[in-house]
Amino acid sequence: MEMNASQIEEIVKQVLSNVSGIPSVSSPSAEIPQTVKVGMLTELGKMEVKEFPMPQVGDDDLLVRVEGCGICGTDSHEYKRDPFSLIPVALGHEGTGEIVKMGKNVKTDSAGKPVKVGDKIVTCMIFKDDPDITMFDLNKKNVGGADVYGLLPDDEVHANGWFSDYILVRGGLGSTFFNVSDLDLDSRILIEPCAVLIHAVERAKTTGILRFNSRVVVQGCGPIGLICVAVLKTMGIQNIVTVDGNEQRMEFSHRLGASGHVNFTQHDGIENLANAVKEAFGGHLADFAFQCTGSPAGHANVYKFIRNGGGLCELGFFINGGDATINPHFDICSKEITEVGSWVYTLRDYVTTFDFLKSAKAIGLPMKELITDKYPLSRIDEAFKKAASMTGLKIAVMREDLA
Repeated sequence: MEMNASQIEEIVKQVLSNVSGIPSVSSPSAEIPQTVKVGMLTELGKMEVKEFPMPQVGDDDLLVRVEGCGICGTDSHEYKRDPFSLIPVALGHEGTGEIVKMGKNVKTDSAGKPVKVGDKIVTCMIFKDDPDITMFDLNKKNVGGADVYGLLPDDEVHANGWFSDYILVRGGLGSTFFNVSDLDLDSRILIEPCAVLIHAVERAKTTGILRFNSRVVVQGCGPIGLICVAVLKTMGIQNIVTVDGNEQRMEFSHRLGASGHVNFTQHDGIENLANAVKEAFGGHLADFAFQCTGSPAGHANVYKFIRNGGGLCELGFFINGGDATINPHFDICSKEITEVGSWVYTLRDYVTTFDFLKSAKAIGLPMKELITDKYPLSRIDEAFKKAASMTGLKIAVMREDLA
């Protein structure tokens, strides 16, 4: 077989990369274009695909060809309300893709795992100059003390979010990223939302109440609540009841590990609803509850599902969703409820999430079916409207040839 000079040069680059750790400058799968296409929120309720010059890759940077990115509830909040005042902004933080170019100083990911051109990665937090955050500190700092790609103010780079065809992972910002080449594409898209639940369950375990034989109620069967059920199932918890108003979602919760469900629309008043939850547990209230709805009314109700001495993890409020009305005496003090809040995740939770996804696959949980709809980047505004309609579960924006 005859080879031309450019083919021979590419082979030499790859050999040098594998042997000496010298990073290859180009992807083995695609030539890098001169421009980058970026899905940007340009005004409330309007996503547009903009085109900018391809950013330069510095010595500490990575250029990643995006394969796909899920639409998070945070993206939907931005789309409808812009609570962080970021418009115009390149959104997308549940993304993954392939390294196509890397700076000479990049050797390993944030866990010390070697990386090379062609590896699949996900990004985590951007820590800037915060020395208090380490890989091995579970709860000292979560993402609340950091930034993430997909929620950065727009600048001259523009390729700052995963709703793009390329993203520049900038070493100078304090970026963190992980080599996840051993996971399939759909699993990689689910890493970020799954990390939210890994963190929540780790927080719940600090109460000392969540055990193998616990009766657990999960309120809210959106993607977050459904993933919560799956995480609990992989831990060996068998008695899980979900509460929601959508029968289709609650039926899917059974496939992820729920043993029963209660449709709140079929019960008039909180007392009747609490009795229905009790009946679903065979005449007992829950030992522990996860409140995943983002609804103040949901938070007020969940205390009624929990036994005396039980526990609660509230993780439904990423942004200010309003005030909840509770009775501190009846809901907390007299029942001696142990409560923890959970907000996003830590670096360590990301690493744990990789193992969770492998465990979920091993026991046959249909995690990838959480992704119900895939849209190409060129139809990103349509994808956001689909997410806003709440007629699917996880909506993903994909590279054009993967949608």
